[in-house]
Amino acid sequence: MYCPLPDWTAVRVSGADATAFLQGQFTNDVAALGPGATQWNGWCSPKGRLIATFALKRCAGETFILAIPSDVAPAFVKRLRMFVLRSRVSIETLDGYRLIGTTALTSAIEGAGIPVEVLDLPDGRRIVVAPAESAALVEEALGESALAATPVVWDQLGIHAGIATITAPTQDLFVPQMLNWELIGGVNFQKGCYPGQEIVARMQYLGRLKERLYRAHVAARHVADRPQPGQPLYGVTFGTQACGKVVNAAPATCDDSYDILAVIQVASAQGDTIRVGVEPGAAEIRIESLPYAVPATKAA
Repeated sequence: MYCPLPDWTAVRVSGADATAFLQGQFTNDVAALGPGATQWNGWCSPKGRLIATFALKRCAGETFILAIPSDVAPAFVKRLRMFVLRSRVSIETLDGYRLIGTTALTSAIEGAGIPVEVLDLPDGRRIVVAPAESAALVEEALGESALAATPVVWDQLGIHAGIATITAPTQDLFVPQMLNWELIGGVNFQKGCYPGQEIVARMQYLGRLKERLYRAHVAARHVADRPQPGQPLYGVTFGTQACGKVVNAAPATCDDSYDILAVIQVASAQGDTIRVGVEPGAAEIRIESLPYAVPATKAA
């Protein structure tokens, strides 16, 4: 499978101090990232809430590329630049590049001599960052061993892998653990300080996590039942008080059906009927398993 990712943007961070700078900003251990390797990473507000999640690759030396949703990229770059101060760091949006997602090997691209960067995501997918003028050649090379798809398929794969993506409607709402970010290797608790680090660490070692990321399915019978990022979810026992929030949603293979990732209160997820609307006739969600182990949490 391969598909264009028009709603994703590549950002390059480079300079003599790039590693040290990013190490002091992001949730993961950037200093431990080897050349050519890619890791899940995040950036938190001072409140410890994620304002971005992304894949980060060390290209060579002090040059990094990250792939991030386009709707948060401009503010992300602008805000990150504010912290550069005297550090020898350059942060630039790669506007002349296109991102292509694939589950296929990229050896055909390399064999064709096309200048690209490939981010090998920890869940097995790949993001190819290519100059805009080479994007068609990349897709042609991938087409030799993979089928063309739409970006919806890419979104489905991310949801089924349990990889939450922060977009504009969900910025600054969740500490990393609410998105299972520590379970997929997106947080390092030994690396030292970064914005919001004390709150994230306190939640890990002293707090009690009352909300977690769940994967679910919704059979939407009406337009109002179609889930959207940031949309609240309601449990029968909670009444008009929301018990969760949709993080990501994508149409499933059958009509009027959606796969979602949502942060839900554990108490509701373990024993309540949860709907996408507060009214009794709203569509119910069906919680499904994640592909990684989630620690058992006792409902409050």
